[in-house]
Amino acid sequence: MEIEIATIGGYEEVGRQMTAVRAGDDVVVFDMGLNLSQVLIHDNVETEKMHSLDLIDMGAIPDDRIMSDLEGDVQAIVPTHGHLDHIGAISKLAHRYDAPVVATPFTIELVKQQVESEQKFGVENDLVKMDAGETMTIGDSGQVELEFVNVTHSIIDAINPVLHTPEGAVVYGLDKRMDHTPVIGDPIDMKRFREIGREGNGVLAYIEDCTNANKKGRTPSEAVARRHLKDVMYSLEDYTGGIVATTFSSHIARVKSLVEFARDIGRQPVLLGRSMEKYSGTAERLGFVDFPGDLGMFGHRKSVDRTFKRVMKEGKGNFLPIVTGHQGEPRAMLTRMGRGETPYELEDGDKVIFSARVIPEPTNEGQRYQSERLLGMQGARIYDDIHVSGHLNQEGHYEMLQALQPQNIIPAHQDMSGFSGYVNLCESEGYKMGRDLHVTRNGNLIQLTE
Repeated sequence: MEIEIATIGGYEEVGRQMTAVRAGDDVVVFDMGLNLSQVLIHDNVETEKMHSLDLIDMGAIPDDRIMSDLEGDVQAIVPTHGHLDHIGAISKLAHRYDAPVVATPFTIELVKQQVESEQKFGVENDLVKMDAGETMTIGDSGQVELEFVNVTHSIIDAINPVLHTPEGAVVYGLDKRMDHTPVIGDPIDMKRFREIGREGNGVLAYIEDCTNANKKGRTPSEAVARRHLKDVMYSLEDYTGGIVATTFSSHIARVKSLVEFARDIGRQPVLLGRSMEKYSGTAERLGFVDFPGDLGMFGHRKSVDRTFKRVMKEGKGNFLPIVTGHQGEPRAMLTRMGRGETPYELEDGDKVIFSARVIPEPTNEGQRYQSERLLGMQGARIYDDIHVSGHLNQEGHYEMLQALQPQNIIPAHQDMSGFSGYVNLCESEGYKMGRDLHVTRNGNLIQLTE
């Protein structure tokens, strides 16, 4: 059976992920993501109202025109998790394919919300839920099967999909960290990865996320970030002024920890910002997390400002606002607070907790720098980098190679400089560039079998 891989997006940057795998006459698409930095650069552009070809030209979504070179029918669109760099283009591109979107329940719900908010493109693909550990037959031949393997990441309900073919398995390894003590959900299923590496014809190809491939050691568990956050927040228990926290809105485990520790130090937590309300509200509704019944979640700007007025009236020392804006996004709550555009008044000594790292990209770094300067000018004290990454460092990559023992490796989710650490690791394990280690670019085809 012919196995061919189209590296459509995410092979020159972190963002706009999209890969297609053809097994005979059947094609499966993994991820359809947005390049968030390109959207941020065009801050005043309403991307949800733009034509898909214009979005492709500005580098915001994958250029999927190479799909016309694949001789087969798309049978499924499979996003690995709910981050926008993996699902953000589904609402703009999925209508081109007569195929269902297959994902875990939390991811499907986020895709549904995304599609409903962008009716312009007329996406009506079926949305099919599949849990980690389950399988699905792909196409009519009965020879190709899709499996979801549970992984841990900085968002709940994440999986690595595996396409089982007569030639061996194709493992799509974006995005994960090797967390054996997660705060929410099950640990990464390394047992299943090791089994896949030794079943049948083994692993024909492994497509791997190289976000942290240049970092030594292993990525700590979310339990480590939780302990760090607890230490910081408990140290502020006697502080009577304002404390504000920010983190990734989609990081439900981190939001859960912030809510719990706020209660522990005698403060009432409140979630503020559209994406904060969206992700936490969805997670609670689907039963992934059980927040206190009186936890306020407000996304609309008027509701947020009313909440800020209440906080100022009843005393900042009684509350912990958990807000959007960890990357310094121009329209996010924390950035507005730094510019003095909300009823919340920052004063000398007030604490701002960044439970997130800056995404290493010039746009984010510049915006975060500006946000911190604005907050500092109002007297805020910054508590930074209370975080662990959602991606594998080098030792995690080594463990995955040992588990899967793939015949071919395709690095993804980085640019050329970001691939270097992973290339060095693979070469030290006997792989060779141009033979079984395929460093590629967006818009290329890789023929694995004939």
